[in-house]
Formats: sequence, C-alpha cells, structure tokens
Amino acid sequence: MAKTDTSERWFEARIVRGLTGIPQPEYSHETKNSAFVARSCGYVQGQAQDYNRDVALDVPKLLAFLQATQSTAVETLNLAADGIQRTQFLHRLQGEITKRGVVDVLRKGVSHGPVHVDLYRLLPTPGNASAAEAFDKNIFSVTRQLRYSNDSGNELDLVIFINGLPVLTFELKNSLTKQTVADAIVQYQTTRSPQELLFQSGRCVAHMAVDDAEVRFCTELKGKASWFLPFNQGWNSGAGNPLNSDGLKTDYLWKQVLVKDTLANIIENYAQVVEEETEDAKGRRRKTRKPVFPRFHQLRTVRALLKRSRADGVGKRYLIQHSAGSGKSNTIAWLAHQLVELKTAADETQAQFDSVVVITDRRALDTQIARTIKGYDHVANIFGHSDSADELRTFLRRGKKIIVTTVQKFPFILDELGDLGDKKFALLIDEAHSSQGGKTTAKMHLALSGGAADADDEEETAEDKVNKLIESRKMLANASYYAFTATPKTRTLELFGERQTLGDKVHYRSPEELTYTTKQAIQEGFILDVIANYTPVSSFYHVAKTIEDDPQVDKLKALKKIRRYVESHDKAIRRKAEIMVDHFTMQVIGAKKIGGKARAMIVCNGIMRAIDYWREVSDYLKEIKSPYKAIIAYSGESEVGGAKKTEADLNGFQSKDIPDKLKQDPYRFLIVANKFVTGFDEPLLHTMYVDKPLAGVLAVQTLSRLNRAHPQKADTFVLDFADNAEAVKVAFQEYYRATIQEGETDPNKLHDLKAELDGQQVYSSQQVDDLVALFLGGADRDKLDPILDACVAEYNDELGEDDQVKFKGKAKAFVRNYSFLAAILPYGHPGWEKLSIFLNFLIPKLPAPKEEDLSRGVLDAIDMDSYRAQEQAAMKMSMDDADAFVEPLPPSDGGGTGEPELDRLSNIVKQFNDLFGNIEWHDADKIKQVITEEIPVRVARDKAYQNAQANSGKQNARLEHDKALNRVVLELLDDHTELFKQFSDNANFKRWLAGMVFDATYRSGGASPEPTL
Repeated sequence: MAKTDTSERWFEARIVRGLTGIPQPEYSHETKNSAFVARSCGYVQGQAQDYNRDVALDVPKLLAFLQATQSTAVETLNLAADGIQRTQFLHRLQGEITKRGVVDVLRKGVSHGPVHVDLYRLLPTPGNASAAEAFDKNIFSVTRQLRYSNDSGNELDLVIFINGLPVLTFELKNSLTKQTVADAIVQYQTTRSPQELLFQSGRCVAHMAVDDAEVRFCTELKGKASWFLPFNQGWNSGAGNPLNSDGLKTDYLWKQVLVKDTLANIIENYAQVVEEETEDAKGRRRKTRKPVFPRFHQLRTVRALLKRSRADGVGKRYLIQHSAGSGKSNTIAWLAHQLVELKTAADETQAQFDSVVVITDRRALDTQIARTIKGYDHVANIFGHSDSADELRTFLRRGKKIIVTTVQKFPFILDELGDLGDKKFALLIDEAHSSQGGKTTAKMHLALSGGAADADDEEETAEDKVNKLIESRKMLANASYYAFTATPKTRTLELFGERQTLGDKVHYRSPEELTYTTKQAIQEGFILDVIANYTPVSSFYHVAKTIEDDPQVDKLKALKKIRRYVESHDKAIRRKAEIMVDHFTMQVIGAKKIGGKARAMIVCNGIMRAIDYWREVSDYLKEIKSPYKAIIAYSGESEVGGAKKTEADLNGFQSKDIPDKLKQDPYRFLIVANKFVTGFDEPLLHTMYVDKPLAGVLAVQTLSRLNRAHPQKADTFVLDFADNAEAVKVAFQEYYRATIQEGETDPNKLHDLKAELDGQQVYSSQQVDDLVALFLGGADRDKLDPILDACVAEYNDELGEDDQVKFKGKAKAFVRNYSFLAAILPYGHPGWEKLSIFLNFLIPKLPAPKEEDLSRGVLDAIDMDSYRAQEQAAMKMSMDDADAFVEPLPPSDGGGTGEPELDRLSNIVKQFNDLFGNIEWHDADKIKQVITEEIPVRVARDKAYQNAQANSGKQNARLEHDKALNRVVLELLDDHTELFKQFSDNANFKRWLAGMVFDATYRSGGASPEPTL
C-alpha cells in the first residue's frame, strides 16, 4: 500500500513542480491534475552540474539568454566557444556582481570590451507587445540540490536563477520530520560560509528559510549574526500564515511571490543595495552597503495601493496603519517611485500623476526616503529632495516627478505658487496625525488646486473670497492622499480611513491589506515588545512646613506644586540619576545587552529638567570613574549657569552629529525632553528611563524608540519614575491591533458651538462681517485691531472668570473642529468660515482669565526633608487580543474652573506625606477620605468627562468617567498599596467604586455617599 511521502524531498519537489510544471520523481501529479501545467509559473528546471562554482553562474542558461537576445554581442565576444574569451567575460561579469550587486547588474547590464551586454529584459507595460515578447526571453530557472562549494560537498535545496544569475537560495524544512524554519536558519548561520562566492553580500537578492508553516529571509549572511526577517502573510492580526484548505500554509510563496511577473517586479522596483554613510569614533565618514528586500506586508501594501489607485483614479484617500518600526520609510519610497510610473486605466500612455510629493515631519526620514528613492536609477533624473524652500518651489514649477520635503518647509512657498490646478498630485504623508495641521493643509490645498486668490480681480467680493477659502479647505479633487501612521487618531481615521457601514453603525479604518499591526510585528520579532519589561519606581519623600503661620491654600494646586517641587529638587534628580546610571552599568552593560553595545535614553519633563539630568548624570559618571558619557538633545537655547547655551555648546559637537555620536563610545546616554522621542530609529537603544507623564499617542511614540530590532537585541527595559504604567497600557492597547473609529463626527455640533459663542455676546455678527471683509480686502492692520479690541473689552468687562474660560475653550474648539470638518464635508458654510477667520484673530488677544492663585507662596513655605526611590516589581503587560474601537472626538471643549477647595497648609503637607510617603495602608478612615473627598473632585474636573456630560449621552459620559477615574487613581494612589491593589485586582471593588463616583459626579455635583469599608 502506497504511503504519503512526508519527507523534505517531497517538499522540494512540490515547489519545483509548481514553478516549472515538470513532474518530479517525488511529486508528479501527471494524470491527477490536467490543468497543473497550465497553472505553472513558466520556470525552466536547471541542472546542478551546469552551475560554475568559480564564477557562481549557471553558464548554459546565461549563454542561452544572450544567444536569444544579443547574438551579435555573443559573436563579437566569441562567447559560443569554450575558451579564454568566454572565461574573461564570465570573470568580468562575476567581478561586476561582486562590486555592484546582482540587482544592479540585472538592471543595467555590464560593459565588456567593445560592447555593452544586457543581462535582463524589463517587464512590459500593458499593451506593449514587443516588450512582452522581449520579457518572455528571460530564463527563470530553479535548480535542486545545488553544490555551491569547491571545498565541501554541501548542497542547497533550491536556487533560483534569472538568465543564469543566482537571485534566491532556499533551505527547506518539514515539520512532519520534526524540523522547522528555525533549523533552516541555523543551517544558514552555521554551515553556509559568508566567504563562499554565492553567499557574499549582494551576490543574491535574499536567502530563504522555508517550512510548511513559515517563511523567513536574510539579505546578507554573516555567520551566526545572520538576521532572518519574517515573510509571512499574518494571521488573526498576528504572526504566521492562515489555514490553507487547498494546500500548505506557505504555498503563497511559489504560487504568488515567485511567479515570474511578481519576482521580476521585486527585482525592478524593490530589491536594491542602499548606501549608508556613518561616522566612526575618529570622525571619519565611511559608507556601508546594505541589501534591501521587501517584507510581505510591504509588498502587499504597495501592490494594493497601486491597484486601488489605478482603479479609483485621482482624488481618493487611503489610510495605511503600519506599526512603528515596520519599515514605513521603505514602503513610502517604493510606493512613491512606482506611482510616478502608474498609468491611468483609460489610457496606458497617460500618467496618473504629474508629481508625487512625500511630506514628512521627521528630518531623518526625509533624508532616508530621499536616499532610498534615489537608489532607483530610472527615477534619479526626475527626483528632487528639497533642502530649502527655494528648491521646493523650483521643483514644483519645473514639474519634478518625485519631491521629498518636510512639512515644516512646505507652507513657506505655497503663497507664491502659480496655478497648479490642472496638475494631478499624489501626496504621501508620513505620520499623518502630525503632518496634517488645519492651516497648513488649507494653504497646501489652495496652492495645489490652483485656487490662489487673484490680487488683480477687482470684481471679487468678500463673499466670493470666503467661498474660495471654503473650497481651499476641502480635500483636493486633483490629488490622492496616502496617509501612513502607526498611531491613527480619530480625525486621521475619519479623514483618510475607509468608511464602512456595519448594520446601523459607521466605521472608519485602514483596510486589512493596508494594516500591519503592532501585534504582528512583535510576534514576528520584527520589533520588540517595549512594555514586556516595564518597571515602575515608587518615590518616597517627606516635606516640612518652614513657617509659623498656617495659611489656607488651594489644596489640589498646592499638592501638584509640592510634588513638582520635590521631583525637580536637586536631591531627587541626583538620586534618580544615580539609580539610572547604576542600573545601566550593572544590569544592561554588565549583562552584555546587544553584545555590550546597548544605549539608554532618559526622557525628561521639559528642557530645564533635561539639563539638570545631564549635569547630574555627567557628574556621577565622572565620580564613579565610568568610561561613558551622556549626550543632551534640545532645540534652541536655554539658560545654563547664567548664560544661554545650545545642545551643541553642552555636548561639544554639532547637533546634526548626535545620531552618529550615540553609536560611538564613550556616549551611552541620550537625555531628551521632546526632541528624538518621535521619528528616531536607533536599534542600539535598549533601555529607557522615563521621568515625564506619558499617555496616548505620545506614550506609544516615545516608548517605541526602543522597539527597533537588532540581530543581538533580545529584549528592552523601561524604568518609569512618573507613574505611567496604567496610561501606557491603555495607550498601547489602542494601537495593538487595528484601530477603528465607531461613529462619525456630527457637523451639527458646530451649529451648537456657534450658537453658544454668539450667545455670550462678546462679538456681534456685524463685527465678524466687517473684520472678515477688511482682512480679505487686504486692509491695514490698524483697521482690524479696533474691532478686535472692542470685543476684548466686552470679554473682560462682561464675562466672569468661569464664563471667560468657557468662551475661550469653545472658541478654540470651534476653530479646531471647523478645520477638520471643512475638509470632509461635501458642503460649505460661509458663516462657519467667517467665524473661524474672526476667532483666529480674536483668540490670541484674549487675556487669560483673572484667576486668583490661592496656592501662591506654598513653595516658599516648605522644604525638602528626605527623598528615596524604590523599584517595584517588573510588570509584563499583556494586551487584549482585540481591535480598538474609538469614538469621534466631541467638538465642544469648554468648561468652568470650579470652586477651589481650601485647606490649611499644615493639613496639606501632612496629606502630601500621607499620600506619597512610605506608609502601608491599614487605616480605613484614610481610605474613606481619599474615596469620598479626593477622587470625586478630581474626576468631576476632568475635561474629557465634562465634554461627554455636556455633549453626549449618559453611556458615553460613563465611558469617559471610567477613563477619568483610571487617570485619577494613577495620580492619587501612588502608594496606597491596599486601595490600588483592590482597584487593580478586584473587579467587584473597581465596579463599586466606579459606580459610586459616577453617581456622585454625573450632572449632580452632590456629596459622595459614605462608602462601606
């Protein structure tokens, strides 16, 4: 009885049969599937004996291609005869591959003697019959059991050649014989010497490790340091591949990826050798060559976007949600240069876009994308990387096909652009949530749409100009938008996401084929889980009252001030700096993290705090005679020792050199406030010390500086001095899988906001109309100010403090929300546009509410007594395996300040020491006080909760209340061990507390009921 063949040889035969259609001894299927050959990929089966190990070429296939395509060159070089001239040519070709890489040689060919020899024919454009015929002359071949070395008998399972040049090697494993892709990787790392000609850098495009469940690849073999990246489709928003009812989980590799058209597309448009320039410890610049190959999600995303773009035409929006560290810069570069060549569906000779503009707010990525795109020789002459506004202006006017710029440069030249309304643009926006500001976007749309105001048009009325501004705010009809982000905010989802209707609900999200989740990236090992080793630090301190008087002060403000004071006190900074340095020295360097090359980032709450840390860390490093140094990073100048200093003054080298210096000894610490917490990719960063409140997108972006993978990087570590743990978990959960907005913004809320603003009578409709007409008519500034100043006087004289807070908050909310809604609504509203213009002028003139600070002087009345910090147990945060559903933001923002709660300074100092001191809670009375007095007051003052009460139903208000309660618990219960444990671990207690506080605060303001403890 015949048994199923479960051997590795069967697996090898199955792939070859699929690629060639040729029956294999282990896998024939000659009669079982008559359509099998028709579905094969058109490969030729190579013979192992045809491989020339001295030049790493399949010489018969190479000569066959040259004879079929360039017989004159074959004759001129006398390649048909096996002699010295053929040998010289083969060695010339082998040398060029060594120098330039196989991809460049395939694309550009080689010159030898009197002739230039092409080694490959490009993919044809649709409808180009002659090009299709030329492409069909390429010989794609696959060879089994190829012996690659003259010095050993080792064989590769498979090698794929194009026209005799090797491009991919394969080691196959079979789980039924108890071997997996991991064994294939070990085989490459230990028995495939990088010195062998076939395995030298650039000789092949990639080396593939494959089993029946997973695929991984390596672009450059380096022995045990060889780094294999995943090439899997993903499953359930995570790693791996989906079940395949029609075969093996990995058969997409030979059925989809290795087919001739797709592999050719990868060779022509993705694979390349990128040159990177770095500086060594002696300041010498050197270039390194890095082979690049797309991962599956990158290939899928670009191909899906090209297909959608061609089918949709111009004027569409696409949201790409790709995890931080997932290779967005390469994905953007690959998409940009292929969009340039995209033709319309109606006319294969007509370009879909006149220009592709890549807009990023990260200068490092700006350069990286530029370098990647420029590596494609066929677009180099149509590419422009603008280092200045003048260059950007020139590129746009000359019609450069690809322009890379930063969002900071773009607005400066928009007012000067001519009419570009007849042009079609593709706008690729990196980190769309930060690059898509309302005013900048409106100016960009106005310029690119050709809608710039004509100063010579004397017939244009103020109303005409208002209508033109309304149109300028809308998404352009002559541009397609491609928004890339790892952390989509609600407005990004609604602006760029795909709108879906599920039952009676509207959802906005990134389509599945354009989503690469944090979950998948972590599970695949492409990025590291930065919250897997997260350790909070409890701070214990005691402060003393230093005056005899016992004044009444605002309790909440006083507590905040005292905590801020002790956390920034020299004692605290010094102690925390010592903890950081000692931990890094013993636990990171001592443990040889990243092979002893690990770096650390210290994230501080403001520039002055960063300078304090830099001073204390530097002093302590000298004191303990450490060989290491710290770098500080901040923008502009700050006062240090009575003089204005820049980061360059403190570091002793230029700001632009910070990334390179951090890679070199003696620099091991990078101390930052805001700079480098986003968009900074340094795989050597292993540890982060956080002394700054983090939540939401900022938490994800900041901690994700650690997630970049490195061949020697197995983990990361976060030491948190700022009690961020719960907020960090909530933030990462929102972007762990797909982020989906449920519901959409109600534009009628703008009507409500406008009515509330009008009702406070700070301005009249006539004043709004007059100012807008004067502004759009180009009137002098002194015509505008009298109108605004009259409104400011009304605001000061007629509104009380609470009403001033409400008016200013709602005015800001109106301007912000109108900028957003104007881009997506199909209609315009002149009244909204006018009020937006008016408020943009009025808001900066409105003084801050005259609020009496009832905690003034509290810091002069206290002194630091003692401080210590203590690590808590490391936390392994685990995410819920579910998509995150978020609601659109409520347009209203306003809220009152509420009455201050007064208390004696002595009580506040005691309470502070009680709340934050080293006390074990066994006193029910104290816990009752916190629950009945502290928590409800704080929750009631939470802005998001106030917004929800004012503008949403009770259900949404409860959701915001629960979020506010979590935040308050973090703020107030740092060291209330019993209470915090009950809240964190006891679902019944948490449910009771949430219900009690909600009942006490929801639109009632009543006293809290007495808890039963």
